[in-house]
Amino acid sequence: MPSKDVTAPERLLSVGQMAARSGVAVTALHFYESKGLIHSTRNNGNQRRFERAMLRRVAVIKMAQRLGVPLAQVAEALDTLPKGHTPTAEDWQRFSARWREDLTQRIEELMMLRDQLDGCIGCGCMSLKECPLRNHRDRLADEGPGPHPLGPDAQATTAKRRR
Repeated sequence: MPSKDVTAPERLLSVGQMAARSGVAVTALHFYESKGLIHSTRNNGNQRRFERAMLRRVAVIKMAQRLGVPLAQVAEALDTLPKGHTPTAEDWQRFSARWREDLTQRIEELMMLRDQLDGCIGCGCMSLKECPLRNHRDRLADEGPGPHPLGPDAQATTAKRRR
């Protein structure tokens, strides 16, 4: 919930100004605020006002999203900052170190999927029970309907099946 305005009005940005300066849609700013990623105050007319420091937080959020970092992880990282602290280059270094392992794992999984994709082209089966890419040995049935990401062991098993 936005708090009452305690900062000098000339130092605050309207939601439209935030959108223009950050390159992020007003609706996205509202969404980020609803998730606690950014914070605003309210002026006497009950309009949102953002401290300029929120521009840096939005930049961190957008860069993290571009890297594929889920917003929940971005929120966890931003929650480690002291209240009112503008993210710095050192903060970004800390955040990116946290996310690096996850990104590396996802890259490896994508490369595995890329390498296994050739086995499906032209096979025609696309069996939900047998496809080694989508549901290897139906081991994901207990996890409910829909596609599930495969773990690193799937590549070795698929290689054995091709022999």
